[in-house]
Amino acid sequence: MVQVLELSYALDTFYFLVMGAFVMWMAAGFAMLEAGLVRSKNTAEILTKNISLFAVACIMYMLMGYSIMYPGDAVNSWWPGFGDILGKADNAAADVIAGGEDAPYYSGLSDFFFQVVFVATAMSIVSGAVAERMKLWSFLIFAVVMTGFIYPLQGYWKWGGGFLDAAGFNDFAGSGVVHLCGATAALAGVLLLGARKGKYGPNGEIHPIPGANLPLATLGTFILWLGWFGFNGGSELKVSNVEEANAVAMVFVNTNAAAAGGVVAALVAARVLFGKADLTMTLNGALAGLVAITAEPLAPSPGSATLIGALGGVLVVLSIVALDKFRIDDPVGAISVHGTVGIWGLLAVPLTNGDATFGAQLYGLVVIFAWTFIASFAVWFVLKMVMGIRVSAEEEYEGVDIGECGLEAYPEFTNK
Repeated sequence: MVQVLELSYALDTFYFLVMGAFVMWMAAGFAMLEAGLVRSKNTAEILTKNISLFAVACIMYMLMGYSIMYPGDAVNSWWPGFGDILGKADNAAADVIAGGEDAPYYSGLSDFFFQVVFVATAMSIVSGAVAERMKLWSFLIFAVVMTGFIYPLQGYWKWGGGFLDAAGFNDFAGSGVVHLCGATAALAGVLLLGARKGKYGPNGEIHPIPGANLPLATLGTFILWLGWFGFNGGSELKVSNVEEANAVAMVFVNTNAAAAGGVVAALVAARVLFGKADLTMTLNGALAGLVAITAEPLAPSPGSATLIGALGGVLVVLSIVALDKFRIDDPVGAISVHGTVGIWGLLAVPLTNGDATFGAQLYGLVVIFAWTFIASFAVWFVLKMVMGIRVSAEEEYEGVDIGECGLEAYPEFTNK
């Protein structure tokens, strides 16, 4: 019996760590996707943002974010209090061997590792939406606050046992906690930042600004698709018995099905609206399908998961078009993919999960949106007043690679 318990603990810990590594690989996906969808003169800077924000997220979540999101003894269901810096202590063998409902079934540090790559994902959403005109250091200072406090607090309200969890709000792997949160922080920044020069004309014209490397953007999308199996699959938390193993398999199948549905639906929607098979819309369709199923990837059948992802694919195309009409400039479509479709994913949960209600889902998404928008807008506003958040017009024209990083990603040529 002791050996069985130890083996189960080791297997679940290993599974958790591997799934966390899959999610960490999503950082590469975001970097490649964003590098492909910006102009060549802004590539080195967006890559610098992506690797730097990941490091900032890891440090801030270690110093304070994890203890806020998962406090030992919370002050109340709204405020967790500030805990200690992540320590080295882990579960004792005796506690594991004791068995029972309260016995730990995976390493505590493996849980931290899995959670820290989630907070980095939320911050990665922001980098694409503010691309090509935001100051690098203003962005990184915002990342400190976002990953150390804004994200963990709303994460506590659901996943840490706070009031949203008590209210019956369902969010399996983060359509709201991760994706809507990241998109809302991005929206607050974009509203203060303004559009890129030349994006919109004085009479309502919308001028497309194509990305420099669509093969790279496509590669990034496939990397994100792969990483999402860890994102959703790892959120089952356990794989060491028949029931849990079957659940993990269902999550993997539904995650894949939703992405496929999103691709096909976005492809068709783009053909109907634009008369062409728009690759960028198709790529965002895949991501939209993945975001849509993230709130509940276990309860639906594969057919239902495909339909949920397909509606996400249609919504993302419509949302990108609508945001442009409102002159909200998002170079990669991140607000639409993670925000608009994140809302759809949360509202779709009661369609397949009988324990969820539309009221609780609506309550949760409103709380996450309101908290993240108000807190993020305040931080962005202070940064704008103190040090500015937008590069100069000259730097934007020359490219932020030179102005912010002092080098070019493609030194042999520059696409102005």
